[in-house]
Amino acid sequence: MELPPGLAVQGEQKVCRLLKSLYGLKQASRQWYAKLSQALLSYGFVQGNSDCSLFIKKSESSFMALLVYVDDVLLASDSILEIERLKTFLDAKFTIKDLGPLKYFLGLEVARSKTSIFLCQRNYILDILEDTGLTRSKPIAFPMESTLKLSANDTNFYEDPSGYRRLIGRLFYLTLTKPDLAYSVKVLSQFLAKPAVSHHQAGIRVLRYLKAILGQGCVDTRRSVTGFAIFLGNSLISWKSKKQVTVSRSSTEVEYQALATATCEIQWLFNALQDLDIKHSQSALLYTDSKSTMPITTNPVQHERTKHI
Repeated sequence: MELPPGLAVQGEQKVCRLLKSLYGLKQASRQWYAKLSQALLSYGFVQGNSDCSLFIKKSESSFMALLVYVDDVLLASDSILEIERLKTFLDAKFTIKDLGPLKYFLGLEVARSKTSIFLCQRNYILDILEDTGLTRSKPIAFPMESTLKLSANDTNFYEDPSGYRRLIGRLFYLTLTKPDLAYSVKVLSQFLAKPAVSHHQAGIRVLRYLKAILGQGCVDTRRSVTGFAIFLGNSLISWKSKKQVTVSRSSTEVEYQALATATCEIQWLFNALQDLDIKHSQSALLYTDSKSTMPITTNPVQHERTKHI
């Protein structure tokens, strides 16, 4: 720690007393990331282009990928020796705690076999059910009825809006491993400002659906929903259900915007695969069920029906 200019007195060796924990400072996370990334880069890692928290180290005999979340680190490599060397280096720099093979990380449970890796959030779901008192509730088969009409104009407000917001936030985190929740959670998140009793009841139904799986539009807006699912081989690796930013004037425009969003996600995934040194020479196949959209994607000429997109 350096003393401010003018504070040092000749002949005295004083230091500053830290009155506030470093973790409480706004710049703490930024300073920590700068120090950690500097150490990793000096060790031979290269920062990924697709994700600034991803670091890659390649050599003729090994490959190593390191993912950082604040002060938690995930490490993957095809060389146990390289992993041990890196752990020794990090321990000398920062004093680390080795938690062993990945089993539980930020609410994600990881199980692996010789042929695959399985991700779930079972304990996270159980915690939510216990906190909401729904551990003994009756499970149901689907999260939201297709005929359900929720409105922001409902004046029968829920008595605990902060509790509703907290519930929706926890459900959002569940969409990491459960794409079947994406649409329901997206709909419920539109009423965070003034949640009504009906909105909370719809959220409770989602929780009852979650208990069953442990081991479509909104009247308040004219904006449509973008939804896509991306597969790498037979594995579903990315999905989204999100309201579009603008109001579309036709179903063709809706489908075209959804294709554009999916294309951006595919391009990012290509960059991520490149960072991980996974070669994917084939072109991605993008499917749509809109025949009116396909001519627009193949003909870049703009005319009066598409120039506003």
